[in-house]
Amino acid sequence: MPVLPFYAEEYGASATTLGLLLAVYAAAQFVFAPLWGRLSDRIGRRRVMILTVAGTAVSLGALALADTLAGVFAARLLAGVFAANVGVASAYISDVTADDERTRWMGMLGASFGVGFLLGPAIAFALAPWGYRAPLVAAACLAAINVLLVVAALREPAQHAGGSAGRMSRRDVLRDPLLRRLCGVNLLFSIAVTQLETVFAFFMMDRFDYDLREVALVFAGMAVLMGGIQGGGMRALAARFSERGLVVTGSMVLGAAFLLVPQSPTVPVLLVPLALAAAGRAILQPSLLSLTSLTAPPESRGVVLGTFQSAASLARVVGPVAAGWLYDQTQAAPFWLAGCLLAVVALLGRTLPGRERAPGA
Repeated sequence: MPVLPFYAEEYGASATTLGLLLAVYAAAQFVFAPLWGRLSDRIGRRRVMILTVAGTAVSLGALALADTLAGVFAARLLAGVFAANVGVASAYISDVTADDERTRWMGMLGASFGVGFLLGPAIAFALAPWGYRAPLVAAACLAAINVLLVVAALREPAQHAGGSAGRMSRRDVLRDPLLRRLCGVNLLFSIAVTQLETVFAFFMMDRFDYDLREVALVFAGMAVLMGGIQGGGMRALAARFSERGLVVTGSMVLGAAFLLVPQSPTVPVLLVPLALAAAGRAILQPSLLSLTSLTAPPESRGVVLGTFQSAASLARVVGPVAAGWLYDQTQAAPFWLAGCLLAVVALLGRTLPGRERAPGA
């Protein structure tokens, strides 16, 4: 991700074109997430993971070899198709964990993303002297190694061995009132967090005259805090509180933090709401994912979690567009929108079932 804007610019991409590149990737995820999930319900998680991780390696290799802007677009479209396997990974974790351990391990999944967001840019910066293609080649090689890891170490969950047939479609998922509500909550939450992700660099440059390296350090600090909470703190929180309570609390903390960001007069003051934002997101995201997995019928977890993840992909199509337009009107507007959306998430969260009801859905 740090390399893509510079890499695309070499082929004449404008800021608008870069936005389209990001939108194409997210749109492909939106379309394919429930399809991969449904396929994994039918033929097994392991086969789909092998296919999609191998496809990720191919798409990254194609991006590194692209010599036209059209080639870059094609590679990113392909990458979005295969990156839509997060729902399958979540379903795998659901299959192999007990209900009372689910939130903890969903937190570990989130923590692994946090570690990746720290190490990925560091590797990219280290390889930058060899040109923009070098980090892309390295990413393709990491994905190829990951294929070998999946083949060697990943076993099909027992309840899917022999191929159980999931018959739900995305339409079936959205017909269920509770699952539809959970997907809607994820959509609102994801639109809210894209507001910060999209405009934060501009905000820091315009308000505090920060450069790319300083902004990256702030993001890294937030990632460390999120990773620490998701990787360690979620076990204690999940043992003491219900997923519903954690969703409500996390959304309230995150929403308050967003509203405080544009009010911060100095960077040291700004670090307080940013830390609250990292903590709120670290609590909310795995709790919402865990509650969805507990609600899903075991034989259809793949398509349910794929549909759940596709809501986040849709948010990454519309959220950045809204954030950019609002920021052009006034710096604080994207953060106001995020705060209002998270207030709605907190209200909807109060209507979600407690842990005792979810497994029986």
